[in-house]
Amino acid sequence: MSSVAIISMHTSPLEQPGVGDSGGMNVYVRELSASLAQAGVDVRVYVRKWADDLPDRVSVEPGFEVVHVTAGPSQLPKEELLSRVEEFADGIAADLAERPVDVLHANYWLSAVAAHRLKHDLNLPLVATFHTLARVKAEAGDTESLERVQAEAQVIGCCDAICASNPVEAEQLIQFYGAIPERIELVAPGVDHAFFSPGERLGAQTALGIDDRPTLLFVGRIQPLKGLKIAVAALAQLQNQQARLIVVGGPSGAEGQEELASVLALIDSLGVAERVHWVEPQPHHALSTFYRAADVVIVPSRSESFGLVALEAAACATPVVAAAVGGLRSLVQDGLTGFLIDSRDPSLFAERIDELLAHPERAAAMGRAGAIESDRYAWATTAGRLRRLYGDLRARQLVECR
Repeated sequence: MSSVAIISMHTSPLEQPGVGDSGGMNVYVRELSASLAQAGVDVRVYVRKWADDLPDRVSVEPGFEVVHVTAGPSQLPKEELLSRVEEFADGIAADLAERPVDVLHANYWLSAVAAHRLKHDLNLPLVATFHTLARVKAEAGDTESLERVQAEAQVIGCCDAICASNPVEAEQLIQFYGAIPERIELVAPGVDHAFFSPGERLGAQTALGIDDRPTLLFVGRIQPLKGLKIAVAALAQLQNQQARLIVVGGPSGAEGQEELASVLALIDSLGVAERVHWVEPQPHHALSTFYRAADVVIVPSRSESFGLVALEAAACATPVVAAAVGGLRSLVQDGLTGFLIDSRDPSLFAERIDELLAHPERAAAMGRAGAIESDRYAWATTAGRLRRLYGDLRARQLVECR
């Protein structure tokens, strides 16, 4: 049996996705950890203690434990966590001294900084999944700190393996950071088909207590990166004025409240307040009912390393209209499982949405095609791939910093 320390400093698999900085990465860490444990890997997830009343250790299921590491006051915004990375790494090191592991697997750049130090202190192989990359975000207009850019570059140069969810992300790692191609492992996330599967739309709408009007769905944190304004503006430009937009999620990050206020102002100015319905963040498995209830799922992100929402929607046989960015370009097959929009123009999103609403037979065919494609993505497959990678790294000489 191999063992892994999964390091996730700023977000916990125990937190509710869609709240604060919790989102797709929470789902990734939780589902991956559970699948690895079921595959026989001993998994310990290290997160920064984010509430004062949290126990030091939580046994989630056999072989999967979450360890809360004290590193500064519990209530700290993500933007202030860099100054606590060393303290966080110290806490992990102290625990690993008593309970050693075979490999480190960092998630997001803050965790990667801590894990990079631990790699050298403990002579352990380092795997990193970055989820987002500063230089890629900058290309879409979302500038990150110079400290983050430099840290990502340094860690990428020293990783024993870097996980990319698709070929687009792999190419970005090479293009923007000079990553060594041989160290990049294509490891796609999965989807839990026990929850996310096709179902009757009318039944899902009844379960949610909504009528059968045409329904657009946006699932995600409310922050500029996720592009909710595009979805709202597209709603206003639809020919089908009966359509409504359901938004599932809450404000996130330093700009979250400001973005929410901006979205509300846009809704008022466009006169669509009665057609936008707000739903607070939901338990992850409950999202499947929302996907099944929708005619179209909109994913207008400015950048997206993978696009878990698009995959979950496809698994529920709901067509997707998404921005042609990052991993969405691999997940959504334009014209087959949905539409990709290579523009930030809401009218182009509206045009494709109207097309799906006006031709329900074609929309249903796209949904069925998406469900078939989604079968290629399973957490058990992801865990099996990583289990083999962890085993291989134990037999290799560690990469040296460059």
